[in-house]
Amino acid sequence: MKITKYEHACFTVEKDSQVLVVDPGGFSSDFIAPENVIAILITHAHTDHFDHEQIAAIIDKNPDAIIVGDESITSNIEAFQGRTVASGDTMTTGPFDLEFFGGKHAIIHATIPESTNLAVMINDLLYYPGDSFTLPDRSVDTLAIPAAAPWMKIGEAMDFLIAIHPRLAFPTHDAILSEEGKGIADRHLSTVAAMSDIQYTRLQSPIEI
Repeated sequence: MKITKYEHACFTVEKDSQVLVVDPGGFSSDFIAPENVIAILITHAHTDHFDHEQIAAIIDKNPDAIIVGDESITSNIEAFQGRTVASGDTMTTGPFDLEFFGGKHAIIHATIPESTNLAVMINDLLYYPGDSFTLPDRSVDTLAIPAAAPWMKIGEAMDFLIAIHPRLAFPTHDAILSEEGKGIADRHLSTVAAMSDIQYTRLQSPIEI
């Protein structure tokens, strides 16, 4: 599988010339809708993960692509094909086996209503928790780890990385940081990664896993 990382929380996974797009949100300004998209996976309804213009651009090039998400997503895409999933569900679309975990967005503050969020395992290799620190019930080869958010502190991400102990981890969800801030997050995460024999890298170009 080939992973291509874009700004903030968006990335694509390609296998057998078919593409899965994950969380094409409004902060991912460098994302350009590719061809051969079979599905668009949305972890939750916040606009930095779920942008209607980004989705419309993808569907314009890939009219048969389906949008996968929980009910808060699929109830808002009447013009497109949707597949509603929940925590504990599994599904296959093209060459991608998807398994879903969690169900709740991390708490930002008691005054802010709770919202849903699905973590996902892709082909038993790549785990992405969306806006949460949900632990899967299995080993993880590659982890897309949140590096900055209103709902987290870096120590929580460090503990999450240690708990999951993947072979490889790369940062995501960090468009709110300056370049200096990204450097700080990388230093903290790479420090605990090195202590646990985990490869930590910021993706500047596509990788194969």
